[in-house]
Amino acid sequence: MANAIQDKSRAFAIRIINCYKYLDKEKRERIMSKQLLRCGTSIGANTRESKNAQSRMDFLNKLNIALKEADETEYWLDLLHATNYLDDSMYESINSDCEELIKLLTSIIKKIKETSDK
Repeated sequence: MANAIQDKSRAFAIRIINCYKYLDKEKRERIMSKQLLRCGTSIGANTRESKNAQSRMDFLNKLNIALKEADETEYWLDLLHATNYLDDSMYESINSDCEELIKLLTSIIKKIKETSDK
């Protein structure tokens, strides 16, 4: 399951980078798009970093950070959509991927906590 999250978060980061380039070049939006770039790529960076976690708690911590970054990404996507920088189809597509990452991260974190409690 860890490989799935790493693959999906990397693919999502690429989408975020392309979205950032579009927002910067086509829409001339630089403030919110930089925030989106930062948190949207951080999800993959933290899941990647979790590969080399020093302990189960360190692994869990990295995934929790990735989850927080995914939540923040969802926030910026919503604002960009609400202010018409992202049209409905672009927003729905990329936000759907973000929601999938949130569900996957939540599921992994929950499983780790359940096995730790036993």
